[in-house]
Amino acid sequence: MYTPKFTSPPVLTVSQIDNYIRSVVQSDPRLMNVIVTGEITDMKSPFSGAKHNYFMLKDSGAVISAAMFIGDARRVVFRPENGLKVICRGRIDFYPPSGRLQLIIEDMQPDGIGALSLAFEQMKKRLEAEGLFEKEHKKPIPKFPRTVGVITSPTGAAVRDIIHNLYKRFPCVDMILYPTLVQGDAAPAQLVRAVQELDASGLCDTIIIGRGGGSIEELWAFNDEELARAVYNCKTPIISAVGHEIDHTICDFVADAAASTPTAAAVLAVPDRADLKANYNALHKSMNSAVNKLHDRQAKHLTEIRRMMDALSPQKSFDRYDGKLRLLEHRMQNAVDKKLSNGEHAVKSAAVKLESLNPIAVLAHGYSIVESDGKLIKSKEQIGKGDKLTLTFSDGKTTAVATGE
Repeated sequence: MYTPKFTSPPVLTVSQIDNYIRSVVQSDPRLMNVIVTGEITDMKSPFSGAKHNYFMLKDSGAVISAAMFIGDARRVVFRPENGLKVICRGRIDFYPPSGRLQLIIEDMQPDGIGALSLAFEQMKKRLEAEGLFEKEHKKPIPKFPRTVGVITSPTGAAVRDIIHNLYKRFPCVDMILYPTLVQGDAAPAQLVRAVQELDASGLCDTIIIGRGGGSIEELWAFNDEELARAVYNCKTPIISAVGHEIDHTICDFVADAAASTPTAAAVLAVPDRADLKANYNALHKSMNSAVNKLHDRQAKHLTEIRRMMDALSPQKSFDRYDGKLRLLEHRMQNAVDKKLSNGEHAVKSAAVKLESLNPIAVLAHGYSIVESDGKLIKSKEQIGKGDKLTLTFSDGKTTAVATGE
């Protein structure tokens, strides 16, 4: 009977086994460029483009370790996180120190939605949660700016539209153009610097930042997080005018006002002189009407007051009482005159009577008054012989001595 003989295998170290496995993995061309879909799990810290990132990819039946190094991580525009399903391109490697297979990811895209669209939604959600979109933070746009700053490309159609509409609507406004790139890798840093420098200068009452329409890739500079924070911190009121009506960027949400187009931004930034003129004319007409109505009302009121004053005027009362006084004075004067006339007539009548009774007048008719010792002699019986008598005639006096019968 034959008894086979078995040769004992050589004794290998762990390092030898791991290095062999690694050489087998690295020599298989099918593992050098693989596309793997799975759900991110076990990511210990937020994904960053400034460091190596380690996590796991899983599906319903298996898990594989994954790593994405700095150089490749910087190109990821969205934010990978636990629970997100992704499609990764890379290679399979075996890492001897940990003794496990790893998927070294060179490129990553979200599964089912574009990377830029996902990055946009993620950033929008994050900044909104921080309060960067709150209405309470937004500053009012000045109605009559003296100077408008414009941040855009100096050669695009947007700047021509803005300049044309600014001066057409409000010719007295000044404009400062800060030329920048509006797309490409260098654009975000230039836009941030433009916002910060124009704001710090204090030369502008309003700032417009924007560009014409384009694809999401062409507009991506205006979705930059650093630009969003620069716009949020800008003390000068700022209008975002990126793209056309259907385009929306993070810059639009953070700015104090968002215009659907660069032309609309100019409309927001300055008033229309035609509207101002029309409003002025309407206001002037309204003011004139109000003044005329007020004048008429006050004139009517003044007339009524004058009528009342005339009715209650002291002068009118004086004139009324003065008339009565003059009438009474006239009546009194008539009465006095009549009384005087009657008195004069009575005096004259009495004078006539008195004159007729005047002894002197009687004496003129040949009569005389006889007095003796100052006593009036009315009878011869009062005279004795030898009495000294005083005889009064109409033309004087004389004395006589009584001689008897």
